[in-house]
Amino acid sequence: MIITIKYLCKYRLNFAQNYVFSGDKCFNSKTNREIKQVYNNGSIGYNINGKFHSLKSLKPKLEKIPKKEYCPF
Repeated sequence: MIITIKYLCKYRLNFAQNYVFSGDKCFNSKTNREIKQVYNNGSIGYNINGKFHSLKSLKPKLEKIPKKEYCPF
C-alpha cells in the first residue's frame, strides 16, 4: 500500500531557496525531506544549512515563491 501526501508550498527563504514552507512545516526541496522544528536556548526555530535560525529571525526573510522564474535557456 502506498500513501502519498502533497503539500502546497507558498514561501521560501531568500538566502536558502531550497527551503520552502507550507503552513507551519518546513521542507528541503532538494532532498524532499521535512525539517524538524527544534528548541534551542529558549527559542524555537529550524536548522538551516547546519546553522540554527529562530522563527523570529526567519519571518522577515520569507518571500513568496514566484509563479515563473527567469531561466536563461
